[in-house]
Amino acid sequence: MEGEGGCKGNPSALASGSLPPPREKHQSESGDCCSLVESLEETHTDTMGLSTGDQGKEAPQPDSAAVGLRAAEHISSTKLCGYLHKQGGPLKAWKYRWFTYEEKKCQLFYYRTAQDLNPLGKVELCNATFSYPLQGEEGTFHIQTPERIFILKAANRDAKMYWLQQLQLRRWQHRDQLSADSSLPTSENLIQNGQQLLDTCPANFLPTVMIPPGLVGEEAANLPVQTNPLNVSIKHPLIEIQNSVQSLLLRRTSQDLRRSVFWLDSFTTDTSKTNTPNIPSSNIPTIAVSPAPMSPQSPVQSAEPESERAHEGLQYPGCSLSLPNGKKKKCNSATMPVDRKEASNLERASRLQQEKLTLAEEVKAQKELVWLLHKALEAAQLEKRACAQFLAAEGEQERLEMLRHGERCAADLRDQLEQLRRENDSLQRSLSERDAHVAELQDSVKLLMEKNQAKQEVILKLSEQVAACIADPQRNISSECISTQTFRQLTQELDSLKDDIEAYKTQNKFLNSEIYQLTRLWQNSSEQEKSLMVKCAYLEASNCQMESRYLGVLRKLQENKELTAAQRDTVRTLIEDALQENLKDVIKFKSVREYDEYGFKLVPDYEVEEMKLLSKIQALEIRSNNLLSQDVGDRSVLARWTQYLGGRSPDDLSSSPELKVLLRWGIPREYRRRVWRWMVRTLTRSLQERHPNLFQQLCEKSRNTPHPASRQIQLDLHRTLTTNQHFCSPSSPALEQLHRVLLAFAWQNPTVGYCQGLNRLAALALLVLQNEEDAFWCLVAIVQFLMPQDYYTKTLLGSQADQRVFKEFMAEKLPRLVAHLEEHNVDVSLITFNWFMVVFVESLPSDILLKVWDAFISEGTKVIFRYALALFKYKEDDILKIHDSVEIYQYLRFFTKTVTDSRKLTSIAFEDLNPFPMKLLRNRRTLHLQRLQAELRELEKLQKEYASESTQRKDKDLDLIASEDDDDV
Repeated sequence: MEGEGGCKGNPSALASGSLPPPREKHQSESGDCCSLVESLEETHTDTMGLSTGDQGKEAPQPDSAAVGLRAAEHISSTKLCGYLHKQGGPLKAWKYRWFTYEEKKCQLFYYRTAQDLNPLGKVELCNATFSYPLQGEEGTFHIQTPERIFILKAANRDAKMYWLQQLQLRRWQHRDQLSADSSLPTSENLIQNGQQLLDTCPANFLPTVMIPPGLVGEEAANLPVQTNPLNVSIKHPLIEIQNSVQSLLLRRTSQDLRRSVFWLDSFTTDTSKTNTPNIPSSNIPTIAVSPAPMSPQSPVQSAEPESERAHEGLQYPGCSLSLPNGKKKKCNSATMPVDRKEASNLERASRLQQEKLTLAEEVKAQKELVWLLHKALEAAQLEKRACAQFLAAEGEQERLEMLRHGERCAADLRDQLEQLRRENDSLQRSLSERDAHVAELQDSVKLLMEKNQAKQEVILKLSEQVAACIADPQRNISSECISTQTFRQLTQELDSLKDDIEAYKTQNKFLNSEIYQLTRLWQNSSEQEKSLMVKCAYLEASNCQMESRYLGVLRKLQENKELTAAQRDTVRTLIEDALQENLKDVIKFKSVREYDEYGFKLVPDYEVEEMKLLSKIQALEIRSNNLLSQDVGDRSVLARWTQYLGGRSPDDLSSSPELKVLLRWGIPREYRRRVWRWMVRTLTRSLQERHPNLFQQLCEKSRNTPHPASRQIQLDLHRTLTTNQHFCSPSSPALEQLHRVLLAFAWQNPTVGYCQGLNRLAALALLVLQNEEDAFWCLVAIVQFLMPQDYYTKTLLGSQADQRVFKEFMAEKLPRLVAHLEEHNVDVSLITFNWFMVVFVESLPSDILLKVWDAFISEGTKVIFRYALALFKYKEDDILKIHDSVEIYQYLRFFTKTVTDSRKLTSIAFEDLNPFPMKLLRNRRTLHLQRLQAELRELEKLQKEYASESTQRKDKDLDLIASEDDDDV
């Protein structure tokens, strides 16, 4: 950086070595500054008044130009520099730094002291923002650049405001200089720049702040520098050493520049002391050596006696020279060079002595600095060695982690406490404001009541007077002396007011009758509109049914193999026309959404070409059912739930027959999350009470220690609910939440760990509960409390036993269908196994699936058996019409998604399939579980026998090969 004197480095380093300016000069400059500010404010006030009110008048141009010129000259001539506290370092401590502004580059450089040449850093002001905290320390302000935030603190508030204002003004001036057309500072450009500066810095934007005396500018360079060791920049040790060395050289150079061997001044010697004749002072110069001013850091005064003894009795030509013996010798021009040489030698010797002492002090200071740095380095190395030994000890790492965790918890608690304190303060402030507002309202109400009382009294008095006048017109009111003419006028006005009242009453009656008639017409029209909308809904539903039947007929014709080629082409053409037909051409009572509230797709997409016709049939059936049941089923269920939950908190719910019936018919979306959380908390209450922060601990463990099943979990994440809006994107946040829930459960239940299928259970819990911890506890409740043991283990014994139990129930409840499936060698467990593992997730439409889960979380696995049997009974007739095993398997893969009537399915599950005792289910499950365990033991026995036989066979083969080799030899 270039300074004012042309040297590089700190522009105020050389200025700091010179003598401070006189006090009178500073005061005059301050006065000029104040007058300049006043002139700027007056000029701005005039221009503002001109621009707003007096547009026809123009201000005198010479005055504004002169003021702009003076402002530009003042800003360009003032040097912005001074000491500020800067917050930095790992301890966030305040360090005393010298800041100076560089105008050409619009940068703020900072140094340790004003005498340093190399800066410790810089602040780019072109793209920076300035601010200061309202509740921070006095004098604190921030400079935010794109790279970092600089926190600075001035000595007081005035200095802070002066720095902020000057930085803003200097940046505006730098911007104007960059955008100027000509680079030469002509008088016209200077006037224009000054006027622009006045326009861009109005007085009402930021009032002009006076220059803080002694805190800003070159005067601040003479302030004493802090000697605190923490003020040293450990981050830049090389720059510190370079600045120290260069300060020594700079001080020597500045002293050489300040000193001269001879300097001339007016003769001021008292004649009574020197005993010399009165000679004009202009003709008699004096010889003197200018003593070098000592800085406050290194005061040296030992050389002053020698300098005084050297100069004692030394005079110029025309004077007497004092000799060592006390006699005076007349000096002439011939002996003057020798005396000057001796004086210069004496002065040089004294100067060298002073420099020697100064250098000795500087070396001592640098040694102290090096010693401090060396001690700090030794302390850091000892601390590092102790930390390494501490961490290397056994068990200390875990203790350190626990300590860190405790520190983090303490910091979080402190933050929460501080936040609560702030909230408490804000609430107290709001409470006090409200109390004040209430007091004001009470005062205003009291005032209004008094006014009203006064008006009532006036009205009563006037009414009494009017009544008295009407009763006795000839009465004389002595107190008020109302004349006869005034009384007649009042009587006429009273009569006219009575006539107006009667007219308004008649008009009011007429308007009331009109309003009544309009209300009747509006009610009739609204009832007609409602009936028309219902009729439109039924017509649209019947249209959808007819269209679905038509498409069903086309589908049957397509499957008929007895048609000719022409007939098949005709059927194919009709199917293509039906598929290309746009549903928007049909008048719709209510728009069809593509996704429901939980992100599930309402109408599934089939990739197979033959399934597109089935997809459209299903869409029409869903449309028809929604139109017919939207006003009957949903509203009645919502009303019943609202009545049941009205005024109850989530903890007040309890199991009852009424709640059981409501859960079987489904929970409305508005209350599902609340009821699910209550049911899960009821199942896992004991476990949650023993481990209140279990989920957070497991998440922390998952982050620190990889689980063996983490790879499989990561692979299954992108296979979870691929048609759902919340899980279809690879970057969806729901996938990260699901990952954390599955890892936490894998650590919580090491017996199960992770099994394919758990991802779908946790995903559905996340969609409904919308919280990771609640989803985790829901998964724990399903695996550990609702499902039987060994349901998700490696052997899957519980799942296999349930499949055998389901076949027995199916043979009892649906004998015709079972006989039909056995005739075609169809094993339903290939289809139903996945139903039981994931509780119908991705098998049923979303509205029916959520109703199944509502009852499942409440009653357990019996609900799965009921709904599985209900699905086969719902589509029994369609399955009996298929007589090919491949077609039956193909139909069974997707027939659950064609179920649209949830009320009918619920009625079959909980009414038509009764009785369905839980005791019978448990007995059959226990029987088949014992059989499976016996089969498993038999299988393990066979595996061991086979392994031993294979080992013996290998040994015999090896012996045979060895004997053959011996024979060959």
